[in-house]
Amino acid sequence: MAGFVALIFGVDLAIHFYLWKRLVRDVGGPGWKRVAGTVVAVVLAILVPLTVGATRGGHLWWLAWPGYVWIGLMFYLLVALVPLEVPRLALVRLWRPTARTSGGEESLSRRQAIARGAAIVAGLAATGTTGYGMRTALGPPRLQRVQMPLAKLPRSMDGMRLAIVSDIHLGPLKGTHHVGRIVDLINSVTADIVCVVGDLVDGSVAELGRFAEPLRGIESRHGAYFVTGNHEYYSGFAPWIDEIKELGVRPLRNERVEIGGLDLAGVNDLGGVQYGDGPDFARALGGRDPGRPVVLMAHQPVVARDAAPFGVDLQVSGHTHGGQMAPFNLLVKLQQPVVSGFGRVDGVPVFVTNGAGFWGPPLRVGAPPQVTVMDLRSV
Repeated sequence: MAGFVALIFGVDLAIHFYLWKRLVRDVGGPGWKRVAGTVVAVVLAILVPLTVGATRGGHLWWLAWPGYVWIGLMFYLLVALVPLEVPRLALVRLWRPTARTSGGEESLSRRQAIARGAAIVAGLAATGTTGYGMRTALGPPRLQRVQMPLAKLPRSMDGMRLAIVSDIHLGPLKGTHHVGRIVDLINSVTADIVCVVGDLVDGSVAELGRFAEPLRGIESRHGAYFVTGNHEYYSGFAPWIDEIKELGVRPLRNERVEIGGLDLAGVNDLGGVQYGDGPDFARALGGRDPGRPVVLMAHQPVVARDAAPFGVDLQVSGHTHGGQMAPFNLLVKLQQPVVSGFGRVDGVPVFVTNGAGFWGPPLRVGAPPQVTVMDLRSV
């Protein structure tokens, strides 16, 4: 753990040193502006780990907005500046110096002029992207409609409708309104089954329980079901399991239920392993009638590899946020086999919804928040 923390601090310092070099030191000479810029860079470098550590521990909630917004802006400054390195170096070598002053010095060094141009371009691009991302993330989730053929589904159940929502991430940047409009959207589609696929919260029941109250209003023909995500284990999973039950949503804890001619199963998240509460596929999927179709609720797409031997007909998942902040989605692919939408993992059809909330920076770029409505079709 100490090594991991040291690595995070090292990366944080390296990023802020690079941003200071490109946005402060390179754009002008010594003076009060450079001193002020240096102070700001140091403060922001401290703000990042302080925000993540304090808010995750349930403290200093007021840091969430400035801290996480800066993390998002920092990310896009980095994304904008790094690709400019090659043209910047080329211009420094090719651009002829400007006219010299009577003292023999350039009136404006080519390096400073190029650095200022790059800083302006990067600043505008990062600020614009961050603003767009905040508007998308803080706006209402979109309704995604999907038709999903399901092997062995009885014709009498053709058109059974699932409302799938994940990664609500109820926390310091969200409140009752956030959950309320998600519930309203779910209720607008007349779902047969509601699947809440983990990462509902980012905080304890004592801190956030009142904000989860709108879940009590979920309407569906056959009920609403929940499986844990990794963030439930950061937030005190046992009290939340009790709270979710009290709100009328049934947790599926390595178990399954029969709904007509369909089996609906759910497994605990991989994050529960270190708490003695990990997934148990044999318990959730073993001993069932193989002639019945089974839909598995599992927070992380990657667990389809463990579910494959049990003949799962469809797995619905979240966790990835669809990448949340492009081009970060390219890194998510290194850890999860499906980032957004439909894919197959070891033969298991897996559908991943983008999630209705966000984690960390209140930004979504290239992966809008969504609630997925899936109509199952017999084949």
